[in-house]
Amino acid sequence: MRTSPFQPKGCILFDWGDTLMRVFQEYSGPMKDWPRVEAVPGAAAALAVLHDDWLLAVATNAADSDEADIRSALRRLDLERWLDRVYCYKKIGFKKPSPEFFRFILDDLRLSPNRAVMVGDDFENDVLGAIRCGMQAVWLHPGEAEPSQGQGWQRIRCMDELPGSL
Repeated sequence: MRTSPFQPKGCILFDWGDTLMRVFQEYSGPMKDWPRVEAVPGAAAALAVLHDDWLLAVATNAADSDEADIRSALRRLDLERWLDRVYCYKKIGFKKPSPEFFRFILDDLRLSPNRAVMVGDDFENDVLGAIRCGMQAVWLHPGEAEPSQGQGWQRIRCMDELPGSL
């Protein structure tokens, strides 16, 4: 938690599954209860660097986990300390890419869309959903064939690239 006055550049919203923490298809139910959890490579380092200048939040469609469950899973990997907020489907009542999902978060943070960036691995839900609401987006996609940027978005291949791309 932050202890001193903080004037962030804006907010970076992170998808949870396969953006901050790996999803293992063999497990079901809340991730906090999975026998094994893993951070996406580079996630912890990126969060640590970005935390100095940005408000950081999770923005997820997770259906099995509420905010407390998500925080508990993040805590297992010492990622929770970098995240200021958690927004999830169970709290918002809408899923990405709906405009209502993103508007809820922007209204809660009292931010205009141009001060928020969505980072995620799902092009339709994370990237296009954010762009439709006037936000910038970063697509986490390791593939080689896809373009590296488009109108309102750019692609990174690993989380280590995120701080230098903003």
